[in-house]
Amino acid sequence: MHKLIPQTNFETTMKIELFGIPLDLGASRRGVDMGPSAIRIAGIAQALTRIGHEVVDCGDIAVVSPEVQSIENSKLKYLPEIAKSVTNLADAVTQTMARGNFPLVLGGDHSIAVGTVSGVARALQAKKKRLGIIWIDAHADMNTHETTLSGNIHGMPFAALLGKGTPELAGVGGDFQKIRPEDAVLVGARNLDPKEQNLVRESGISVYTMEDIDRRGIVDVMMEAIEIATLKADCLHVSLDMDGLDPQVAPGVGTPVRGGLTYREAHTAMELISGCHCLCSLEVVEVNPILDIRNTTAEVAVEMVESALGKRII
Repeated sequence: MHKLIPQTNFETTMKIELFGIPLDLGASRRGVDMGPSAIRIAGIAQALTRIGHEVVDCGDIAVVSPEVQSIENSKLKYLPEIAKSVTNLADAVTQTMARGNFPLVLGGDHSIAVGTVSGVARALQAKKKRLGIIWIDAHADMNTHETTLSGNIHGMPFAALLGKGTPELAGVGGDFQKIRPEDAVLVGARNLDPKEQNLVRESGISVYTMEDIDRRGIVDVMMEAIEIATLKADCLHVSLDMDGLDPQVAPGVGTPVRGGLTYREAHTAMELISGCHCLCSLEVVEVNPILDIRNTTAEVAVEMVESALGKRII
C-alpha cells in the first residue's frame, strides 16, 4: 500500500526565480524558442504572485540560433551549442538553489532538462542530498546517439541524466550521474522508438504508460510515482513536457501524440505533486506558439504550474 499524500496548500510561500531558455536546436520543428515568451504572455509571473509566491524573472539564457550554425554530427544535431546553452542554464540553476530559492525553467525543447536537472543535482550533491524525478511526457527521451532515428537531442535528455550517451551531455554540471534509475519515473508514455524501448526496459526506471493510467486512474498512478521518486531521494524535480497532455488540450507542441492526459488528469497530477511537499524545482517544455491556437497551450502550462505550486479551489 502506498502512503496517502495530503491535499494541502504549500505550507510556506517561496521565492521563485524564473528562467527562460529559448532553445529549439534539439527539435525538428522550429518555434519552441518562442515558448518562454508565450508562457510569460500567458501570465506565469502574475499567476504565481496571486497565490502568494515572490517571483523574480531572471530573463533568458542566451542561445545562438540555428541560422548561423552548421550541423557537425547528424546523430547529435547542434551538440556544441546545446551543450553550451544547457551548461549555462545548469550554472544559473545551481546558483538559484544555493540562494535557497526555487528554480522554474521555461523551455524551449526538452533538451534543456539536461541543464535544469544537472544544476539542481549539483546543488543537492553539495549538501549530500539526493534528487528524484518525475518526467511527464508522451515520449521517453531515452535515445542516445547510437539509437536515435533523427539525431534530435530533445529525444536524449533523460538518458543523459541517467549517465548514458555522449559525455558532452551526460557531463553537464559535473562528472557524476545526475539521477539514479530507482529515483526516476516516466509518466504518460505512449510513443517510443523501437530501440529506445529496449533502453527504457534496461534502464531500471519506473514507467507508467497511458494504458496504466487508463486502467488504474491518475490518482493511483501519481501517488505511486511520487512514492517511488521520493522514497530514497530528499527532493523532487518535475519535468513537464506539454506533449504529455492530449493534443486537444495542448495543441501547440512539436510532436503531438493522441491519447494523452486530459485536462483534469494533468491538474490532478500537479496537485498531487504539490501535496508531497518535496518539490524543489520545475520545468515546462515544448510549448510551440507557431503550432498553437490563441496561446492555449501556454495558458494551460501556466495553470499546471499553478497547481504544482499550491493553487487550490478552496
